[in-house]
Amino acid sequence: MRKIILGLAISLGSLAFAQEKTETKSKSPITFGVKGGMNISSHTNGNEDNYYWSKYERNAKIGFNAGVFVNIPISGKFSVQPEILYNGLGSKIKSSINFDIPSARMDNKETLSLSYLSVPVMLQYNLLPELYVEAGPEFGFLLGGKSKGDFTQTSNIDGSSSTQSYSDKIAMSMFNKFNFGIGIGTGYYFTQNLAVTARFTAGLTNVYNYGNSDAVRNNAFQVGLAYKFK
Repeated sequence: MRKIILGLAISLGSLAFAQEKTETKSKSPITFGVKGGMNISSHTNGNEDNYYWSKYERNAKIGFNAGVFVNIPISGKFSVQPEILYNGLGSKIKSSINFDIPSARMDNKETLSLSYLSVPVMLQYNLLPELYVEAGPEFGFLLGGKSKGDFTQTSNIDGSSSTQSYSDKIAMSMFNKFNFGIGIGTGYYFTQNLAVTARFTAGLTNVYNYGNSDAVRNNAFQVGLAYKFK
């Protein structure tokens, strides 16, 4: 809870600071908008060991993001853009284990989907009136998630196999409810109101409530559209 309050306090502080700067240094109006798009998310893990008897790998999955933003000019070319987004993150996991007794192999294909309420606070710089670059922190709060996949057991003797499917909600106690990352991105307004956007956010906190050296972190590449009301 303290992490949530801290994240919101920083966001509100940025809004207040930016609004004060706006009043004194910029004649450009504060604008509001909506945005949404596709996420290509993955999980980094610095200690994924593969042996002759087991393999484990994480791959990217597709999700989406959607939400609202406010753009606050603070000088001629700089602005601050806080956002509130629904963010669908996660990864696809493949693993296999070979057993001597019984002589069989267990394969698992799992899609881990995690839902976050994300609060990015981006500092934007206009390279051109239509083109900007941005960077800033992102605070995320875990809303829930689902684990869905298939277990397949294959006999190493006769090659017979059986598959069992599963779909379960995640155990929230196993996951870190706060996520922090740093984002960099760009956007281009091809009309006065409509822009195409792209952003990469690298996570800095562990997705799970355990592990240090082998921490699993959220990464996401986002592409989408933004509509600014004027």
